[in-house]
Amino acid sequence: MTISIADRITKQHIWLMGDKRTMSYAGLLMIGDVIISEEVKTAATDGKNVIYNPTFVESLTDPELRGLILHEAGHRAFQHLFLWQHLWKKDADKINRATDYVINIGIHDLDPYGSDIQLPDGGLLDFKYRDLDSGQVFDLLDGASNESPLDSHQWSEAKEMSEEEAQAIAKDIDSAMRAGAFMAGKQGGNVDRSFEAMLTPQVDWKEQLRDFVSSVCAGKGDSTWAKPNRRWLGQDIYLPGQIAETIPNIVVAIDTSGSISRDDITKALSELVGICDNVTPERVDLIYWDSKVAQHEVYFEETYDRMVTSTTPKGGGSTAVESVFNYIEEFKLNPIVCVIITDLRFGFPTSGPEYPVLWVAVDNRQTQPPWGTTIRLT
Repeated sequence: MTISIADRITKQHIWLMGDKRTMSYAGLLMIGDVIISEEVKTAATDGKNVIYNPTFVESLTDPELRGLILHEAGHRAFQHLFLWQHLWKKDADKINRATDYVINIGIHDLDPYGSDIQLPDGGLLDFKYRDLDSGQVFDLLDGASNESPLDSHQWSEAKEMSEEEAQAIAKDIDSAMRAGAFMAGKQGGNVDRSFEAMLTPQVDWKEQLRDFVSSVCAGKGDSTWAKPNRRWLGQDIYLPGQIAETIPNIVVAIDTSGSISRDDITKALSELVGICDNVTPERVDLIYWDSKVAQHEVYFEETYDRMVTSTTPKGGGSTAVESVFNYIEEFKLNPIVCVIITDLRFGFPTSGPEYPVLWVAVDNRQTQPPWGTTIRLT
């Protein structure tokens, strides 16, 4: 009896869900549609759905088909088609190869000898890229190469999805990964080590933000009972404030190019207002940026409270975080700390500025900036 291509793929899904090495992928394998089509050469994904070429699938052994299925699941797990859109626009060939290198190391590690799980011939594999994300691999790759990725990456289709649809997919992927990890834990299975950072419980971002800014400013000002801390006066609690003259300004730079909502901006700014009441910087330079600085607002102690209600976000183009640091240098803002609220979907300069940088990451658990401190806004 000849088994259909669709049934064969389903059979391998079931195998992967039952094997202790791969059962943490179970939820991911249930996201999106499986499509059988000759329109792709091998396989393809748009970040949600997966397309398999029946002729190519027929040529694979069962271990190779499992490797291919896991490869497509990896693209969805890391949200490659959404996270690296800016690098696709810059060099599609390089980011196609970079994402494959990242995924394939993890697949190899599941079964190093290839007894049950094996990458099909042509799968890009190089262990020098271990523990790097796709953006870092992209920076290391040569522009021209005869290497080809294992599958097709449907960047245009992913780009055409609405912001709401992309965010819904991200939530589905997060839930699927957590469900898979829970099932693996219950049944004595393993959680793929490459998923661990994404599944790490989030620490209270407000507490992290307060601790970071307060620690940077610690000792930079003197306490005084003559100027009480305004944060506690509303509760009839009289505590000393700080002498503002000795604390330089804080720069808050908000990325307006990506998926950051007004609600996210309001949440972060509201918390920053409370922090400013405590550490009392001379002023707050609030910057909105995309490929350039689109808006610069200045707030002083007497206007901190109006920061949330009076601010006017501007921007919406492509992304270049260097514009923030160039602007700070050009206008000699000299901040004690720069807080950047962003989705982290861009390339990073090789090194940071002399002042501390805090990345407040919105809707992005994967990217780890090469320098600075990162917290995740939840």
